[in-house]
Amino acid sequence: MIGLPDATENQQVVQASTPNVEEFDIDGKLTGDLNSIKSKFQGLPFYLVRLDQNELSLIKVESRSITKRPYLFHIIKIAPDKVSVIYSYIQDTSVNLRRADVIKSLSEIMVMISDQYSLNQSKLLQYLDSTLSNLISGLSQNYTTLYNRYDSLLTEYREVKRLSLELSASNRNLTIQSSQIGGENKNLKEQLSALQKFSDESLMALVEEWLTVHDNYIDIMEFSKAHSVPPTRIEQILDKMVSLGYIEAKG
Repeated sequence: MIGLPDATENQQVVQASTPNVEEFDIDGKLTGDLNSIKSKFQGLPFYLVRLDQNELSLIKVESRSITKRPYLFHIIKIAPDKVSVIYSYIQDTSVNLRRADVIKSLSEIMVMISDQYSLNQSKLLQYLDSTLSNLISGLSQNYTTLYNRYDSLLTEYREVKRLSLELSASNRNLTIQSSQIGGENKNLKEQLSALQKFSDESLMALVEEWLTVHDNYIDIMEFSKAHSVPPTRIEQILDKMVSLGYIEAKG
């Protein structure tokens, strides 16, 4: 959650965040030709395929930022003597889990082209062993403790879901009752219209544009007046953008 200032201030400092990028190489040997390998991936919707002289690049964009730029991605570059892997990961998330996910993608690619390319198995296993060791050492709780926490959270989730269904039913009843009250119904519609003036995506785009113009600062009250959006909605959108990794709180 984004940190809010004290009650006497309505100003937050936010800054557009960027993912971290890592790269590793594994020795390999091309036994076929890159054009044949390229043809194996041209029909797949997940990878963008580029052949540049003696290097074939497989590019997968897993998510994009609010400005539509690649955010979470990995690139597998296949050369005659090695395979290079470049990937991004989000700050404050498990880099070891990300590495394991990227290795899984690399393994799937290598299986598809095993008839035309072979990796140095020793180097691959060394990298895999290092990643798994770091991943396992990061697990400070045993399986029983983790399962008990999962089971507890699942119970809480079911209870919250039940309450949500009850609240939804109550909300429908209130909507029916409010439609019978002329003046109050008009005020409620006006309030609802103000809240729904912008979708979450549109409001996030306005926030990012504001940050660009105002040197990564946002005054909630000033933004609220400029766009006729309630301050509480702005705070919710800022929280959402931080949780998605689009921006980060400063100060």
